[in-house]
Amino acid sequence: MIVFVTGGARSGKSRFAERRAAAAGAEVTYLATAQALDAEMAERIARHRADRPASWLTAEEPLDVPAALQAAPTPTVLLDCLSLWVSNLLLADLPDAAVLSRADALLAAARARPGLTVLVTNEVGFGIVPDNALARRYRDLLGWVNQKAAAASDEAWLLLSGLPLQLNPAPLFPLQKEPYAP
Repeated sequence: MIVFVTGGARSGKSRFAERRAAAAGAEVTYLATAQALDAEMAERIARHRADRPASWLTAEEPLDVPAALQAAPTPTVLLDCLSLWVSNLLLADLPDAAVLSRADALLAAARARPGLTVLVTNEVGFGIVPDNALARRYRDLLGWVNQKAAAASDEAWLLLSGLPLQLNPAPLFPLQKEPYAP
């Protein structure tokens, strides 16, 4: 089962996803994609670690997330987050098609594993059009990855100001083609 959790920054999505994963049972692997590239990010990572139950396993993987998901030893995996993973792949100079292919591999790995996979991501499409090409490329690429993940999910949630809104993961009008063809 795949659960998709999205929302803006500080919307409560990670806390919600952690509660959803915990409700599935005590054995959880927290698959982190963040990298502590500066002091502020190191503090954020430490805060996230402190908020998680001590019994949860942590796997840190910024790039090869599909393999890390396949290797997770617990029935429940919480992947936090797709947003940083896409950023990591983009900054590793992968072309859009390669990022989208890796997203497909991640979703196939999630679908193939028994148990629950909770995918956390940021919704970055509610804001203004970014003023530079890299930011626009990131926004578009993450939007396409999010569309793929939402479409593959069994359950989908949008967090707004700490309030969860359940979404229908089956679109009313099925896509005629892939969300993006690079």
